[in-house]
Amino acid sequence: MRYLLLGIVLAFPVADLYTTVRIAHWTGIPVWLWLACSTLAGFSLLRAERTAFRAATVAAMHGEQSLLRGLLDSGRKVLAAFLFILPGVVSDVMALLLLALPLNVGRSYGAQTAGGSRRNGRAMEGEYTRVD
Repeated sequence: MRYLLLGIVLAFPVADLYTTVRIAHWTGIPVWLWLACSTLAGFSLLRAERTAFRAATVAAMHGEQSLLRGLLDSGRKVLAAFLFILPGVVSDVMALLLLALPLNVGRSYGAQTAGGSRRNGRAMEGEYTRVD
């Protein structure tokens, strides 16, 4: 079982590169251009995510954003960047699908503050009475 998994992991880049050569031959675009563009896209996505992750971490520390939401989004983008760096068109399509998935869709409520709760950047004011 272990060797089967190793064979699959090692065969994927070879099959991906073969597919890239076939697509490059079919479209007339040089193989090195396919590989260079996807590698450049991967490194630029990694560089952009490094600064975005820092900002998301600071926002999570201040309570403006959920920590899990930032980690999930950052992990998805880093995985897509590594897929872009892998040589091949199939891994690039997988990276594009990963970036296109709407994983962090839904309601995002801000953090609770002492004066009231924050929702969509607006403070909700109100009065309360304590009933014993």
